[in-house]
Amino acid sequence: MIGSVEVGLIYGVMALGVYLTFRVLNFPDLTVDGSFTTGAATAATALLAGWSPVIATLAGFATGFLAGIVTGLLHTKGKIDGLLAGILTMIALWSVNLRIMGSANAPLLRQETAFTPLREAGILGTWAGVAVLAVAVGLLGLVVIWFLTTNLGLSIRATGDNGPMISSFGVSTDFTKTLTLALSNGLVGMCGALLAQYRGFADISMGIGMILVGLASVILGQAILGQRRLWLAVYAVIVGAVLYQFIIAVALEVGLNPNDMRAVTAILVVIALLAPRWKSVGGRFGRKPTTAAAANERAMAGGGTTVEAGPDPAGTAATAPGAAAPGPDQATGTGTGTGGEES
Repeated sequence: MIGSVEVGLIYGVMALGVYLTFRVLNFPDLTVDGSFTTGAATAATALLAGWSPVIATLAGFATGFLAGIVTGLLHTKGKIDGLLAGILTMIALWSVNLRIMGSANAPLLRQETAFTPLREAGILGTWAGVAVLAVAVGLLGLVVIWFLTTNLGLSIRATGDNGPMISSFGVSTDFTKTLTLALSNGLVGMCGALLAQYRGFADISMGIGMILVGLASVILGQAILGQRRLWLAVYAVIVGAVLYQFIIAVALEVGLNPNDMRAVTAILVVIALLAPRWKSVGGRFGRKPTTAAAANERAMAGGGTTVEAGPDPAGTAATAPGAAAPGPDQATGTGTGTGGEES
């Protein structure tokens, strides 16, 4: 289980990227499936070439960033639908990733990675290792929160909320969309680079279905913790990524076939999407009347005591058998403003 938490924290980096496009920009970006592998392939190739693990991880971010720019330019300058632009980039990245690695798989055995110090210290796979990863991902979450509160970040958030409005203020929505896609895929590429180093290999097929994992993390986390505040929405996606990996680990532990995990993921996303609607429907049926008129209707139907009506803008205060008759002022509608106060 500790291993699933560590992997979940690493996937939290990707969830932050998916959050930027899916929640902030409201853009369906399928580039993720390709840019995840691009980051992993870049980092693996760089490590095999003798680069520092830190530089290799940043290189994974950079290549993911470039992939996001391609999708952004296809959408903003090429006027291609966002969904199709992401699919086209994802398909092209398959060949690019093969070119980067030179083969379908790049093992990192005996290579120094970003996790080598933790492994040599004997804390990888322990709660101490989880704490180190949690601090690192938490700091990255702080950077995302800070960026979204800057003027540029506010422009990006406004682009996702109402593009035509923010465009009327002179903001280039083409730039904000392209930048958001680039940053999102940069984080996804960084996640791929870290996961390749954690698992000790990069594979051409490791990015398939990553968009579903990212969406499951975002939707699951925000369905549980909510998104009333920016900081809560950002950290909810990290918690969602950890929770998703924990659920998958439990599903495997109870004996489910690993081939069924995609179906499990889809079911989790559906449940997380429908949960708020079920909650609202349940609240609607269980909600008590909040107005005096509604309370009187319920009381009359059940033969109970009526409730004195408050100020009624329509001048149709609720009355019931046995209730006090309205005074002269109330009957003629020329009262002195006492309204619903008791006479």
